[in-house]
Amino acid sequence: MDARIVKTRARLQEALFALARERGLDEVSVSDIAERAGVNRSTFYQHYSDKETLLADALDVVAREAGANLDGIDIDALGAPTVLIDFLAHIEAHADLYHRVFTEPGYGVVLARLRAHVYEAIVSTAESKGLAPDIPADILAAGVAGSIVGVIGAWLERDPRPPSADAALWVWQVILGPPGG
Repeated sequence: MDARIVKTRARLQEALFALARERGLDEVSVSDIAERAGVNRSTFYQHYSDKETLLADALDVVAREAGANLDGIDIDALGAPTVLIDFLAHIEAHADLYHRVFTEPGYGVVLARLRAHVYEAIVSTAESKGLAPDIPADILAAGVAGSIVGVIGAWLERDPRPPSADAALWVWQVILGPPGG
């Protein structure tokens, strides 16, 4: 990808995060983002169709930078795998944004992207480890991804919110069943 495109998208993503921290995501417009990033609205729309797609890309970048990559989940781990713990720590670090994604209308693009990442990681793991040979990998991944996204959403709703390590353990137990079960 052209370096100018990468730079412009990074500026737009940074602007969105800064503005969302200052006044909340709902109070941020495309014009605000463009102005903060030092570009015009037409430049914004050359890169993103809307604020939600920008948010989805921005959260993807932040997750990658945080090492929150769900590929390579160790299904033989005694506790929740490190990649799952790291992924939920990333969500915890941006809990206000993710809470909005999970609870408010209008963030379907972001939630769909999150579910797709989880789905892809599960398909990859299921195929490489030969999990559930009687269930097609895509069907297994759809069920597991839905469960993981559901647990994350319920965790984000809790007040007070338990630490991400607890949520990672809950996700793991929902997938594998309770210990000794």
